[in-house]
Amino acid sequence: MLRHAFKQRVPTIGMARPLLVQRQLPTLAAKAFVASQVRFLNLHEYQSKQLMAKHNVNVQRFAVVETPEQAHNAALSLKANELVIKAQIHAGGRGKGEFSSGLKGGVHLTKDPAKVPDLVTEMLGYKLKTKQTGEDGVLVSKVMVAEALDIDKETYFAILMDRESGGPVLVGSPDGGVEIEQVAETHPDRIFKTPVDIETGPTEQQTLDMAMKLGFKGKTVAEASDQMQRLYELFLEVDATQIEINPFGLTPDNRVVCFDAKIAFDDNAAFKHPELQMMRDTTEENPREVEAQDCGLNYVGMDGNIGCLVNGAGLALATMDIIKLHGAKPANFLDVGGGVTTKQVSQAFKILTEDQNVKTILVNIFGGIASCLTIAEGMVTALKEASPKINIPIVVRLQGNQVEEGKECLRRSGLNITLKDDLDEAAIASVHLAGGESH
Repeated sequence: MLRHAFKQRVPTIGMARPLLVQRQLPTLAAKAFVASQVRFLNLHEYQSKQLMAKHNVNVQRFAVVETPEQAHNAALSLKANELVIKAQIHAGGRGKGEFSSGLKGGVHLTKDPAKVPDLVTEMLGYKLKTKQTGEDGVLVSKVMVAEALDIDKETYFAILMDRESGGPVLVGSPDGGVEIEQVAETHPDRIFKTPVDIETGPTEQQTLDMAMKLGFKGKTVAEASDQMQRLYELFLEVDATQIEINPFGLTPDNRVVCFDAKIAFDDNAAFKHPELQMMRDTTEENPREVEAQDCGLNYVGMDGNIGCLVNGAGLALATMDIIKLHGAKPANFLDVGGGVTTKQVSQAFKILTEDQNVKTILVNIFGGIASCLTIAEGMVTALKEASPKINIPIVVRLQGNQVEEGKECLRRSGLNITLKDDLDEAAIASVHLAGGESH
């Protein structure tokens, strides 16, 4: 996962949190916000392989199972000399993970098909904890059973959108099967980057040259080049921002195979690909984030105790920063947007109060397209209609369009709301009401 070798910046997305190329945001809270954001389409390993197989990219033969019986049938039907059984979760480090069943490792190899159902039984319905899942682990509901192939050569290949190049680039290294960041740090000369003309795509000569740089020889050069061309076709077809293959391997019988893939998508093109959105598995996502997205709100959960409701991403980040400045932590990033409706404000409050860690809510609004009155009316509706009643103290700072009308609406409501004109004062009040002491 190439984090540091290039200046490319894309959202954090993909099968197992690939390519954490974060936006360069200078603020304290912003850094935490980007690192925890998982708002985009995540694919399981088997789903990435399905997409590649559809585009004639070489992958292992595999089956996805949800019961031990299906696992038994898959193990027999694959007729492989050796089988690999992989738990499917949106996290890396599965091989070194541990199940709540006691089973060690989320990836197992066996030459005996009869052992597959027992392994799958200890995976399905149990939580797998890895270095990327946190202490609770993630519940496993699907397992991939695939043919295990020997690898004579492991290389790295990726196609990414690169801001510095102004378009897609091919990236490769002869050192595959390891973390590419480590290669970039210790042997940057072994990472090769080739810009691609977005109008014509990679030329045959470009992919042939890349294959030779990766160490392919003889007839395998042409096959590796062909696989790169097919991967680029997939890259365009699904509006990807990244396709990363590690390892991009060579088998003993000279087949070039993509053994593992991480695919990131352009979120702005999601409307063009309803078939991809149907592949989304929300069971591993923060339910409040899923609910917010369904409501058209931009919400990212965090680990603080002051809930934030703000209109505008920049203002939201500034609000999070000032909370940090005064010694507390924001519980979320929530940008309701410029065209927010009264109904959306009501939904936003519902989502905020579903977080049991929230002790105070800070509302920071600059009225523009959405006026302060719209926000205030939404707040009053949400608080009066909430069941059970919302007893969390709320601090509100309104400025801009219809600010006086908005304040008057809140005053007349009789609700437990603290009004502040100054953002610094509002943040200090929020910290005190949450039980903390401002710095």
